Amino acid sequence: MGGQTGFGPVPVEDDGQFFHADWEARVYAIVRVLQRRGVINAAFDDLRDAIERIPPAEYLTMSYYERWLRAAEMLLAERKLLADD
Repeated sequence: MGGQTGFGPVPVEDDGQFFHADWEARVYAIVRVLQRRGVINAAFDDLRDAIERIPPAEYLTMSYYERWLRAAEMLLAERKLLADD
């Protein structure tokens, strides 16, 4: 859904905090570790692509870092790096 128009302005919180909850910092750290290990490319193109492949109904209900987490899960599953449950 990235880059589409018609969804109104993007809200910007300028309170000086990068993360608003501890879990957001953890998601950021996980994604950075995956990047350093080569699971996610250095330019984050594949993470961005995975975020854009989240179904619209799901995407619209998620926060910024929820999208990052969902995209990381998608990439790990696609690369067969998650255990089957």
